[in-house]
Formats: sequence, structure tokens, C-alpha cells
Amino acid sequence: MVIKSYVVVHNIAKRHNVGTLARSATAFGVTELILVGRRDFNAFGSHGSTSHLPFRHFHSLLDARLFIKERDCDICGVEIADGALPVNEHPFKKSTAFLLGNEGTGLSAKECEICDFFVYIPQYGSGTASLNVTVAASIVLHHFGVWAGFSERLRDGNKFVVAERPARQAKYWTETEESIIKEQRSRKKIATNGFFDEIRNGDPASNLLDALFIED
Repeated sequence: MVIKSYVVVHNIAKRHNVGTLARSATAFGVTELILVGRRDFNAFGSHGSTSHLPFRHFHSLLDARLFIKERDCDICGVEIADGALPVNEHPFKKSTAFLLGNEGTGLSAKECEICDFFVYIPQYGSGTASLNVTVAASIVLHHFGVWAGFSERLRDGNKFVVAERPARQAKYWTETEESIIKEQRSRKKIATNGFFDEIRNGDPASNLLDALFIED
């Protein structure tokens, strides 16, 4: 049985976090990064890793769950919650999709409903209540890779060897007329709140992951 891991991101608040999540995902052998809901994110911080990672988009958590379950995967919520298991105990059984919540509020009730189990990262210092979502994802994905026995990447000096950039990376998304209308309305609302100001001002860091879901 081939063990795989997935990362599921639902309406993450800080759009630049997706780029750094992609970097961690490629480092720890993630098969796909699944975006649910909003997909207008900034790839800043990915350091080119988005070229090596397939992305998939769904408009609803239920659609994402169906896709994951069709691949015989558990869904693991990363959350400091009652009943959550310490990630260092490696409570995994098979291929797993890790669901990461909003940075400020954590996993919502709807997100928790689709999870099969939860893990948390034990902390030993008293200075913070929780970790940044990208830091937490990196720790959890590393533990899963150790449990799954993923092969360590070759090293060259003080760096790991980076594969040749694929000519074309896979991007998958689901679209319906209704979902397109909803997304257009959401974009207008976000733009009204100044979300895209830096894009209009020509900020070179505004490399939106939305481009990953558009065919050339």
C-alpha cells in the first residue's frame, strides 16, 4: 500500500501563508495541496515550490471530503482540541489529509465535522498559546513522513537536491455556473475592502496562486 499525504486549506485568512505552506508541503512529500473556498492567494514565500506541487480546488468542504474519501484517506484536523492526540505519538493508520484551519479562530465546527481524528503539537514553553499555521503544518507533516517511512531526499552540500522544474504542473478545479457567480461576488466584496490594493499598485510580491488554476 502506497502511503500519501494531502494538505487541505479552507478559507485561510493570511493569503501569503499558502506560499509557505506549499514550500513545506513539497519538502515533506505531500501529494497534493487542496484549496477549499477562496483561491485568490499569494504565492510569496514558496521559493518556486508551487511548480513541484499539484493543486486542487473545491468550493465546498463536502466536495473535498468526497474526493479524499474516494482515495481511502483519513482526514486529520490539526487543532488543540479535546480528544486530540499528540502528533509525536504518530497516531496514523493510512494515507492522510491534514486539514488546517483559520489562523485566528482555528478549525470551525463544519471543518471539525469532516475530520476522522485530530492531532495537536505539544508545547513546552509559556510564551504563546499556539503556533503559526505554516509552522504547525511543517511539524505535523514531518512527523507523518517519519511514520510513513518516506525516503529522505538526497543532499548536495548544505542543501537538499531540488528536482528539475516540471514543464507543466497539474492543476485541478471544479466549476459550476453557480460557483463562478459566488466567487465573482466574493472577489468584488474583497476588492471593496482593499484586499487587492497592492495588486493594483503593481506590487511584485502579489503573485496570486489563482494563476495556478488557469490553463495556459
